[in-house]
Amino acid sequence: MGKLTHFNTKGEAHMVDVGAKAITHRRAVTEGQITMKPETLAFIIQGSHKKGDVLGIARVAGIMAAKQTANLIPLCHPLALTHVELELDIHEAESMVSCLCTVETDGKTGVEMEALTATQIALLTIYDMCKAVDRGMVIGNVHLLEKEGGKSGYWVAG
Repeated sequence: MGKLTHFNTKGEAHMVDVGAKAITHRRAVTEGQITMKPETLAFIIQGSHKKGDVLGIARVAGIMAAKQTANLIPLCHPLALTHVELELDIHEAESMVSCLCTVETDGKTGVEMEALTATQIALLTIYDMCKAVDRGMVIGNVHLLEKEGGKSGYWVAG
């Protein structure tokens, strides 16, 4: 086992000062996937879950999570979001559900964390609702696809 190093961070945590930044239109797009047994995916497609529509509930959970990001991640700025959209697509051949999330605001800081949080929570909601039939589901490949706004302008994953 490697040497354990302790770092004293007392007094070093702070939110970035965005006061002097210009208000611009900000947008972030993220994606992620959850893979599962084919039987689990069939269960989702059939819509026979006793708790309700798995994908519909996951979509709402993701939207709610985007709005709560500043309460979940300590140094994120609270933002007034203008748009949150989650697309949950079924990929039967891969026995997978993919999540594509777009978040927008007009503000002084970006919305990447809100989009990433929404994606993760939507996928976690699918896991939560289906874990009784498939504990081996795997959430993965959650990442930023593109962002725009602010001084850095447009960025797209390569």
